Amino acid sequence: MGRPETPGTAGPAAAPGSGSADGADLRPPDATPAALTVGPGEAQRHPHAARPVVVASSLGPLAGLRADPDESASVGGPPATALLLPGYSGSKEDFAPLIDPIAAAGIGVLAIDLPGQYESPGPDAEHEYRPSALGPVIAGVVADEAAAGRRVLLLGHSYGGLVARAAVLAGAPVRGLTLMDSGPGELPMGRRRSDLDVVEPVLRRRGIDEVIALRDASGQWSSTHPHVVDLLRDRLRRSAVAGLLGMGDALRSEDDRTAELVAAVRARRVPCLVVCGTDDDAWPVSMQRTMADRLEAEFAAVPHAAHAPNVENPSALLDVLVPTWRTWLRDDILG
Repeated sequence: MGRPETPGTAGPAAAPGSGSADGADLRPPDATPAALTVGPGEAQRHPHAARPVVVASSLGPLAGLRADPDESASVGGPPATALLLPGYSGSKEDFAPLIDPIAAAGIGVLAIDLPGQYESPGPDAEHEYRPSALGPVIAGVVADEAAAGRRVLLLGHSYGGLVARAAVLAGAPVRGLTLMDSGPGELPMGRRRSDLDVVEPVLRRRGIDEVIALRDASGQWSSTHPHVVDLLRDRLRRSAVAGLLGMGDALRSEDDRTAELVAAVRARRVPCLVVCGTDDDAWPVSMQRTMADRLEAEFAAVPHAAHAPNVENPSALLDVLVPTWRTWLRDDILG
């Protein structure tokens, strides 16, 4: 059996309104999800039927959102869970629009805050937030899900993709790996890397409130709903400074470990998907496509999206994820 899981108590409760039962009624089990209506800048507050939970890990409790699958839409075999890992300065709420449609397609969802993010406590040392350190932590979470009889489809967004890769390299028993807007190694030169260069000394010398003030002044949140901006500020303020510094450093120094990952997924016959927004401004789309070729992975680019299709165009992203994952699960049953 896996480690015990407890109901979550911190943070905003999941809101009903687009539950899996409604989604399942709109389409036959094998169809792609019905189109979502998500207002501009409102994704992290999109209503869903997931319940807050606390998941045990080797680094302590991790805050999560769990949604049970609609069993009538299952492809058969043991139950499946999509384990969703957010990116740098992100949180489980970044996946809010995806939760109910994935569950309605017969796949459970467990979206978590990584150690040190938002509602998950984390260690004090910066080096413990590198992908090589967090990977074994997530591998343990995957192992617990597997011990509970669930097949795990692991997805990592941006920095979460580097952590997901490290989890697979650490032996996580996944049934599929999805790398979303995540590259083969460190961020290439560009705006996002420059932003990290600017933020690091401010964070070290003046603290997180000054970083929030910088983001406010930059207009970065100007097109975001005020209710969501409150969440973004709160989660940044509650995230571990050591975590932001450690992840930021890793984003500028992570080695290309694609060759190691190729060997691991081939040896264990783990199917892979690389997906990104067509206008990704972190790792170039061409770089991610090349990584997919090296992995012999499926590749998809989501239109009208940049670095976060989960919030920018979740409907089109689901059109990629759900059919792909269901095919993997069906192939797993067939052997």
